[in-house]
Amino acid sequence: MILASPNFVISVPTCPAHKPTKKPYRLHSHTTLSKSNQLSDPKSSESTSIIINDQSRTCECFDLYKDLVPYGKAWDWQKKIVREKKALIEKKEDCLDTLIILQHLPVYTLGTGSSEEYLNFDIKDAPYDVYRTERGGEVTYHGPGQLVMYPIINLRNHKMDLHWYLRALEEVVIRVLSSTFSIKASRLEGLTGVWVGDKKVAAIGIRVSQWITYHGLALNVNTDLTPFHSIVPCGIRNRQVGSIKGLLGEFQPFTGCGKADVPHSNDCQLIDITHSSLIKEFSEVFQVEILHKTIPMTEFVETTPISSLTKKLS
Repeated sequence: MILASPNFVISVPTCPAHKPTKKPYRLHSHTTLSKSNQLSDPKSSESTSIIINDQSRTCECFDLYKDLVPYGKAWDWQKKIVREKKALIEKKEDCLDTLIILQHLPVYTLGTGSSEEYLNFDIKDAPYDVYRTERGGEVTYHGPGQLVMYPIINLRNHKMDLHWYLRALEEVVIRVLSSTFSIKASRLEGLTGVWVGDKKVAAIGIRVSQWITYHGLALNVNTDLTPFHSIVPCGIRNRQVGSIKGLLGEFQPFTGCGKADVPHSNDCQLIDITHSSLIKEFSEVFQVEILHKTIPMTEFVETTPISSLTKKLS
């Protein structure tokens, strides 16, 4: 199998959502507690308050939400940040929380224990790049029109509880859908992610190393859902995948919270509106102050090509 990654970020207008161009298959593999915490009940669709820290922390935000970032480069970047945070912790120094927001070039990703039975194609002739990662969960698709958030935070400064962390990520999306689009979303007992009826609009897969989180959540905004037909998303056969754009189309006419006429906004505006709401709700749920930072483009731009390596998928 060939291990290779593109060495660039593509900056593109995010409207309209388009069907990604297929490409030859390439397989990739890299192999302090708060006093009060409240979460929505997993069986409930209602969003409730979450109290996390008595004092707000700072979260640096690298915002590439209008860019299509190669998955492998973003993954390497996350792991580099995790290593930096671990080094600071070993020195007994504090480290800021980090949030990365972006869109990906078309890609399929598998969790550490994902089964290839959920791929509806010959793995030697995959329509897009395929990565096996160290996150939890089964196979999913990332692509244009989907906003991806990678929180890299020290749970020692929030709550050292993975169940709580997953529910908090879900809470962010539930609040976005409710407050911005008047869409009533919910959790489903026994399943991770955010649902509207039987449609999954946000997938969550995380990895935690020494209480430092990475990977995160993916919210379908105006995503072309066709690539999901080539997989069994998250290994769940009896449910569908949805998007905010699709849901708004189903629920028209729509008037929400004094907002502009969102359903008639173009796809660029829908991405912008959703992005702003995600930042706001993440800040409130995790009780952090967002500090926007300059994007270190050297993380993505190489002056020399990356050599191709051969590596089997384990």
